Amino acid sequence: MKYNRLSNTDIEVPEICLGTMTFGEQNTMPEAFQQLHYALEQGVNFWDTAEMYPVPPKSETQGATERIIGEWFKQYGGRNNVFLASKIAGPAFGGGHIRDGQTRFNQHYISQAIDGSLERLQTDYIDLYQLHWPERTTNFFGHLGYNNEMATAENHHATRFEDTLLTLEQEIKKGRIRYIGLSNETPWATMKFLQVAEKLNLSKFVTVQNPYSLLNRSYEVGMAEISKYENIGLLAYSPLAFGMLTGKYRHGARPQNGRITKFSRFTRYTNPQCDWATEQYAQIAQKHGLTLTQLALAFIKQQFFVTSTIIGATNLEQLKENIGAFSIQLSHEILAEIEQVHIQQPNPAP
Repeated sequence: MKYNRLSNTDIEVPEICLGTMTFGEQNTMPEAFQQLHYALEQGVNFWDTAEMYPVPPKSETQGATERIIGEWFKQYGGRNNVFLASKIAGPAFGGGHIRDGQTRFNQHYISQAIDGSLERLQTDYIDLYQLHWPERTTNFFGHLGYNNEMATAENHHATRFEDTLLTLEQEIKKGRIRYIGLSNETPWATMKFLQVAEKLNLSKFVTVQNPYSLLNRSYEVGMAEISKYENIGLLAYSPLAFGMLTGKYRHGARPQNGRITKFSRFTRYTNPQCDWATEQYAQIAQKHGLTLTQLALAFIKQQFFVTSTIIGATNLEQLKENIGAFSIQLSHEILAEIEQVHIQQPNPAP
C-alpha cells in the first residue's frame, strides 16, 4: 500500500480511502464489518463517513453509517489505528431533516454536529472534519458552470468564512477534531478560505473532497493548480461514477442491486454522453487487457493532485477488485488514448 502525505502535516494516509455511505442502507452491519476488517488487513486505515450517511439521505436512517462504525470500534477497538474522516451537512440537498434543517457552518451548529458524530462514532475525536458542501448557492452536485441564476441568488444567510474557521479552530484546540477539509467546493471559495486562515493565523483546510473520475475531470480546470501551489490535496469521490465505470450498466443494463437501478435520484451519470464515453473507455481497457474498473481507478491514482481515492463497495468482491486496481500503472499509450476520448467528450457528468 502506498501512502501519501496529508498536506502540510506529518500524517501519511493510504492512497485508498474506504467510503462508507452504503453502510446502513445497501449494506447491513455484518457486511459493513466484513469490509472494515478487510480494508484494515490491506492497509486501508483511512475511512470516510458523514453525519448525513447513508445515502439516499432519509430521516429514518440518518446517522446509521456513523453508528455502524462506532459499533465496530466498540467491539474491536483500534480507534487510534484508523484515520477517521466525517462531514457536517450543509443546507438543503437532502439534509433538511438534520437538526430540523439548521445545517449552518456557525459555532452553534458545528458544535451540535460534532457532538452527534462523536456520540455515534463512539470516539472522542475525529481526525479529518469536512464541510460536506457549501452553504452558498454555487456550482456543485452536477452543475459544471457558475451561471446567472447562481450569481443573483441571495447568499446573505451564509456564515462568514472567518466565523466558520474560528469555530473549527476552537474545536481543534479542544481536541475534538484534528484537521479540517472541504468538500464539493469551488476554486474561489477554496482560495478564500486559505487566504482568511493565513490572515487570521488559523488552521488551513488540508484536503478537498470533490468528485473526480474519467467522466468528471472538472477538478483539473481550476482546482488542480490550487492543489499544487497551495498544497491542498484531492480526496477523489465517485471514482467509478456510481458504478458506471465498472461496466455493469453498459448497453442499457440495469442490474437488480445496482445503485442507479435501486435509486432513481442518482441520474448524474446516466445521460447519453456518459454512455458513449463509458463505452470508449471500456474498449480501451479491453484492448490492453484490463477491466474498466482497473482502468478508471489506476487513472486517478496517477494524478499528482490526488492524496487518496475514496472507494465504496456493496460487497467484498467489489472491494477486493477496487483495492487490487491500485497495483496497476497505466502506460503513456493508454493515457494518450484516454485523453483522446476526453477531448471528444469532456466532463459529461460534472
